[in-house]
Amino acid sequence: MGWAIALHGGAGDIAPEIPPERRQPREAALRHCLQIGVDALKAQKSPLDVVELVVRELENNPHFNAGKGSVLTTEGTVEMEACIMDGKTKKCGAVSGLTTVVNAISLARVVMEKTPHIYLAFDGAEKFAREQGLETVDPSHFITPANIERLKQFKEANRVQIDYAQPVEKDVKKEIPTGDGDSQIGTVGCVAVDNDGNLAAATSTGGFVNKMVGRIGDTPIIGAGTYANNLCAVSATGRGEAVMRGTVARDVAALMEFKGLSLKDAAACVVEERVPRDNVGLVAVSAKGEVTMPFNTTGMYRASATEDGYAEFGIWPSVENWVL
Repeated sequence: MGWAIALHGGAGDIAPEIPPERRQPREAALRHCLQIGVDALKAQKSPLDVVELVVRELENNPHFNAGKGSVLTTEGTVEMEACIMDGKTKKCGAVSGLTTVVNAISLARVVMEKTPHIYLAFDGAEKFAREQGLETVDPSHFITPANIERLKQFKEANRVQIDYAQPVEKDVKKEIPTGDGDSQIGTVGCVAVDNDGNLAAATSTGGFVNKMVGRIGDTPIIGAGTYANNLCAVSATGRGEAVMRGTVARDVAALMEFKGLSLKDAAACVVEERVPRDNVGLVAVSAKGEVTMPFNTTGMYRASATEDGYAEFGIWPSVENWVL
């Protein structure tokens, strides 16, 4: 048994030809955030503190679809959502429909710790954030030129766009290559376990391009995009509707709990057999310090580290390993 951490920056159709100027900032951000998480675990921070810290950092990075980088709804607005869960107590907090809160994941934690509820959304969540003194900004803070252009493309095509999906013409059967291999940025998440086997999971997202106002995805749904108990912690990414239908995060834990599967086998079963291809990826850690990061999409931005000193980074099936 030992500490472990894993994080993701979204899964989907990430083409190998994605140019360096788009790929490298995300790679650097994941490595940076991984080191932040590792340092926090070494400093004996709780897994709950660690996953919040890491996801906050990812939310503040405009290269991912969460926080500052959140994509736009059909009306050109942002609706951010997040969830955090403590495995030991099963306490959890979730938020949706945020337009001004800088760090949705921190509001989710405040909901968990300072209300009798699990889930707050839209105006009620925004009001509670202000009452609790969380940082808020004008909604324009989250609206970037790149995401305005993405919305324009997909309104013209009359399509929604999910994590890393490439632009599509009005003929919905024909996809248009972008030339850069990447027209969308992805959901973020982190899972961690400490030396005592305590687990936590956190996930945050801006949804998907051109979604209907009011749509809620899998990220804040306990057991779909986010789950943690005394066996494992899971953060999922991909096509939210498919993740919800598959109750992805909870199914990993259930296969471990009721079937006695290992973390790796349980996660592989869910990703490879329970959810259609091109729909899902996840990162997970177990109470024993195991890590797994499977996906059935073209790629998934992901990174992990364990107490034995080894770290791993990957986008496509191949991975890069190094010693911390």
